[in-house]
Amino acid sequence: MSKEFQRYVVTRVKRAIVDYGMIADGDRVAVGLSGGKDSSVLLHILNLVRRMAPIKFSLHGIYVDPGWDMEVNVLREFCEHEGVPFYYKPTNIAEVVFDIRQEKNPCALCANLRRGALNNTARDLGCNKVALGHHLDDVIETFFMSLFYTGQFRTFSPITYLSRSDVTMIRPLIYLTQEHVREMARQKNLPILENPCPVNGRTKRQEMREFVANLLIRYPELHLRFLNALKTADLRNLWPVTK
Repeated sequence: MSKEFQRYVVTRVKRAIVDYGMIADGDRVAVGLSGGKDSSVLLHILNLVRRMAPIKFSLHGIYVDPGWDMEVNVLREFCEHEGVPFYYKPTNIAEVVFDIRQEKNPCALCANLRRGALNNTARDLGCNKVALGHHLDDVIETFFMSLFYTGQFRTFSPITYLSRSDVTMIRPLIYLTQEHVREMARQKNLPILENPCPVNGRTKRQEMREFVANLLIRYPELHLRFLNALKTADLRNLWPVTK
C-alpha cells in the first residue's frame, strides 16, 4: 500500500489519541469488532500504533454476537494474524429486539444491548478501555440525527467514562473520514463481513448517511469545517434560556 497514505492515517489516529488522552501506559484496550470495515481498520491501526508507541498497552478483540449467522472464524483468524487475542460473546439480542420486543425502530435498543454486552465483557477480561470504530462521518451523521429527531445539538464524545461498567469508551478514528477508512480496508485487504441484520440499509442512520453524502458533494470541505466547529464551539453564541 502507499506508505504515505498509511503514515497519514496512522498520524491522524495518533493525534486523536493524544488530543483527548485516550490511551495511557498500562491500559488494556478492548476493540469492539462487528465484522465491518470500521472495526477491522480500528484494530489494525491501533496495532500499528501499539508497536511504535513509547507507552505499553495491550489490545483485545471482542465480537458480541447478537444471534446472527456470522463467519466468526474470519474475525478469529484476523485477530490471530494481528497477534491480538480474540474473544467471542454469544447473546440473544436479535431475539429480544425482533421477536420478543418486536421493535419498530430496533437500532437504538440493539446498539445499547450490544454495547452493554461489549462493555461488560471487556470489564470481565480486565480491560479498562473500550475502543469503537466511529469515524468523522459518523460524528456528523449523529449530530444531524440528534438535530432532526430530538431537536438537540449533540453527538458522541471522543472519550467517555461509563461508571456503570467502570470502563472508558474511546473513539480513535474520529479524525478519519469514511473514505480514509474504506481505502485503508481496501489497501490492506482487511476482512469485511456482510451485515445480516434484517433492517440493514433501511434505517434512520442510513438516511442520515445519504444526507451527509449529498452535503459533501456540494460542500467538500464539510469534514474539516465540522471538526473545527466541534473544537471551537462557544455555547454563548446559542440561545440558552436563563431562569
